[in-house]
Amino acid sequence: MTTAAYQGEPGSNSATAARALYPGAGELPCTGFEQALDAVTLGAADVAVIPVDNSAAGRVADVHHLLPESGLFIVAEYFLAIRFDLMGVPGATLGQVECVRSHVHALGQCRKVLREGGWRTLVSDDTAGAAREVAELGDPRHAALAPPAAAGLYGLEVLRAEVEDDPDNTTRFVVLSRDAVLAPHTGEPTMTSLFFSVRNIPSALYKALGGFASSGVNLTKIESYQMGAGLGASRFYVEVEGHPDDERVALALHELRFFSTEVRILGVYPAHPHRLAN
Repeated sequence: MTTAAYQGEPGSNSATAARALYPGAGELPCTGFEQALDAVTLGAADVAVIPVDNSAAGRVADVHHLLPESGLFIVAEYFLAIRFDLMGVPGATLGQVECVRSHVHALGQCRKVLREGGWRTLVSDDTAGAAREVAELGDPRHAALAPPAAAGLYGLEVLRAEVEDDPDNTTRFVVLSRDAVLAPHTGEPTMTSLFFSVRNIPSALYKALGGFASSGVNLTKIESYQMGAGLGASRFYVEVEGHPDDERVALALHELRFFSTEVRILGVYPAHPHRLAN
């Protein structure tokens, strides 16, 4: 039986993604992303299901910084359509609402309805946690923006359904494991995630990435960040379309290693169907 750790409370989007990926598995809700990753590292969970990007809000803060340092490996990706309902205590009406609670990303993804209502907002640690807080308060003046599953879980009523600004709102999750399970090179669409540090020389990044351009390999993501307070060369997190055993990708990685002080493969995994359709 697999145990999946995730950030948030039962009823959150992360919980929904974990259940879609591992039906019937055990769940380990965690207060933060780092705690979810640590649960896998320490053996309390087999995998961690972590959001990394949202089509409306962009990258999820801190996650790309944590991935290379976790010592874990990406073994899968999953795209989840994001839906938010405005929910309140039983018997409450929209006219009674004065304050709306949710995670900061959810508030940012539902600006239109918040602007229409003119409501005050409060930031919660998690969308499902916001629903729980509203249920515990029992006050019709407080409502929550949360995934549809949270209403039934916490005994709330939906005051207005599907209030997200973008009907195509989608979050991409990655699954992390202690063991590196590399997808086989079968010719099927594959993603490779890696981390690298460039040499501290002029045009190092341009030269390091040149092999991807000359080999015709598509980079779908590149994130830079500094480690600690030093002023050394930047580190980068990159996602590539293709498998390391593919000749074009292998050539690009060879050139990347020549201009880098460190290259570490974080995962080789099947491309999710949502990526192929879009």
